[in-house]
Amino acid sequence: MGEDEEQQPAEHGPLAGFAVGVTAARRADELGALLKRRGASVVHAPALRIVPLADDGELLAATEEIIGRTPDVVVATTAIGFRGWVAAADGWGLGEALLGGLRDAELLARGPKVKGAIRAAGLTEEWSPSSESLAEVLDRLLEQGVEGRRVAVQLHGEPLPGFVEALRAGGAEVVPVPVYRWLPPEDPGPLDRLLDAAVSHGLDAITFTSAPAAASLLARAAERGLLDALLAALGRDVLPACVGPVTAVALQARGVTTVQPERFRLGPLVQLLCQELPSRARALPVAGHRVEIRGHAVLVDGDLRPVPPAGMALLRTLARRPGWVVARAELLRALPGAGRDEHAVETAMARLRTALGTPKLIQTVVKRGYRLALDPASDAKYADETA
Repeated sequence: MGEDEEQQPAEHGPLAGFAVGVTAARRADELGALLKRRGASVVHAPALRIVPLADDGELLAATEEIIGRTPDVVVATTAIGFRGWVAAADGWGLGEALLGGLRDAELLARGPKVKGAIRAAGLTEEWSPSSESLAEVLDRLLEQGVEGRRVAVQLHGEPLPGFVEALRAGGAEVVPVPVYRWLPPEDPGPLDRLLDAAVSHGLDAITFTSAPAAASLLARAAERGLLDALLAALGRDVLPACVGPVTAVALQARGVTTVQPERFRLGPLVQLLCQELPSRARALPVAGHRVEIRGHAVLVDGDLRPVPPAGMALLRTLARRPGWVVARAELLRALPGAGRDEHAVETAMARLRTALGTPKLIQTVVKRGYRLALDPASDAKYADETA
């Protein structure tokens, strides 16, 4: 290997150095694999569990009600829910009867994936919005008039109070169909660990692929007395990324600003993180090197350098005022659980310099503290920013 080849930085993905929490119960492996493929460290903690359809008495009762008295309109909201409903009905010996009832109703599909599930069952939808928006479905129904009409609504894991109430206010008889229901996880341990990481700089983003998952995380945080800390983290250090606007409702109701892809799919969600997280990283010219500070690692001239939590805490503190001397006492306060011994700062600093692989990035200022060795040409710029 030649000298030039040895100096080439190692290949890494756009999410290298970032830790991402995954709250999904369904398709979590797929989402986790997409994130890891792009370099992220993934913390998986299912925020809920799904009641098996075949064991769900509420779904059986709703199915029998629809078979006994065909509704005027059936609104299908999710492909997996619709397929699961038909499969569960087959298992109960009611499959053909259910399909017959659905065939006689005006069948509306929320989007193309649901439309595909409907057609795979041998049915044909009456209409589907291009926007994949339930609001557009609701507008169509209300414009047509629902007075005296019976409307069955397939719920997608949680009640749809605004949708259902608007139909009832318009005079419709609404039959909720709880195709799959969410419950809190049987083992809250992983979720608690994700919460602890979120409130202590352990995560850079949390992904949400369903509204119940977001609501469950908030509820668990409230149970543990961590809700305020979680909301503060989501508003400052931890990026909340939702697969779509419905998923974001519970967070937005708490004042949390979320990011969402234009297309409500896992792939675009991951691509969004690939844009958002690197854009939040701090890049500085230090001692003739380009230093990019990510959540849990540092890029030095494009070379990824994993840094332990204590070292990242010191580096983040130094980077708030690049080029300025930061006292040991202030750095000690930044260290997690360091106590009062300033020797802990020296130990963590030595490990940080080793991790960075370029000791001269951080200068020791005798009897005062430490500073990032910002390039002289940049001193004035960053001094103005921190003044």
